[in-house]
Amino acid sequence: MFDAIEAYPWVGAQLSRAPWETAMLRIYERLGRQVEALGVRGSAQFTAASTLLSYVIGVSGQNATAIQFARRELAPSTNRVGFLEAAAARWRELDAREYPFTRSVAAHLPGHDDRGELLAGIDLILAGIAGSR
Repeated sequence: MFDAIEAYPWVGAQLSRAPWETAMLRIYERLGRQVEALGVRGSAQFTAASTLLSYVIGVSGQNATAIQFARRELAPSTNRVGFLEAAAARWRELDAREYPFTRSVAAHLPGHDDRGELLAGIDLILAGIAGSR
């Protein structure tokens, strides 16, 4: 899903608008089966599958929005690294008392891997699911 939404940013918005449509139901079904295979039972299945779905759609949609913004609002020559380096520079200039965390992680922004971050987030959610069984 991440790759599809990154390639076609409008997909995420479409999926979010019509959660009862076939595509969203198929995605939810696939996630739900995987949650069930993990041994999650009862109402926790709904919560776990919904959390995973919301996370993947949310992160994918956020990345797609950033891509669309960059294409629409920035110079055509702006690439991902340049865009993220400029954002990191702005983060480092934030007020140190109001934004100590954001300033401390600014150096990681330009080189981060969107897909890697998504997968790390899924791992965190799965660890929480496993810990709650």
